[in-house]
Amino acid sequence: VLTEDARFRNLPVALTSDALAPTYELPNLEIISGEPAQIAANALPLIRQHAFEAHLTRTLRSIDAEGLLDVRTGLLTPSAFNRDFATTVYQTLSRGGGLSVARFAFDPATPRAQVDGARIISRLMRQMDFGAAQDDGSVIVAFADTDLRNGHLIARRLASVMRHTRHGKRDSSSEPSVTVATMMPSDSAKSLLARLTDEA
Repeated sequence: VLTEDARFRNLPVALTSDALAPTYELPNLEIISGEPAQIAANALPLIRQHAFEAHLTRTLRSIDAEGLLDVRTGLLTPSAFNRDFATTVYQTLSRGGGLSVARFAFDPATPRAQVDGARIISRLMRQMDFGAAQDDGSVIVAFADTDLRNGHLIARRLASVMRHTRHGKRDSSSEPSVTVATMMPSDSAKSLLARLTDEA
């Protein structure tokens, strides 16, 4: 399954089996048998290498975007998001169409959850969508050309991936609470974001 999607082919994968595995297009596939501590010791360098690669990729994207992308999350910086959001609202009002916005609110006591969630969103959101991590511990994402029903659908899918990407026991404090609002003809960028926060 991992080899079928190019996004996952470079993931570090440890196969804990003595049997030989068929040849897969996974450059970081390791066949390791032994005690858990030995398996972890062998897998850790690959995991660190993958994390470093992801950090470098976000850094290069931020440089290419002339600093408009946040290196930690891969999303826009808050100021760049506010500017792009105001432009998108103006264009949507001028040309017609839909615009929905979602707020993923994480527990402020677990700041790591916001960063992890933002990274998941940056990898999985559509090309036309954009978002930013906020100072209050939330992540706001704008879904271009999207009505309220489809906005809810996209937000639910992103939240589901976040929920199933957690490791160990399910921790409800690390799961986001999701609010979605759609633009009305009388909305401005400020009023739409205010309504999103009020509904949350």
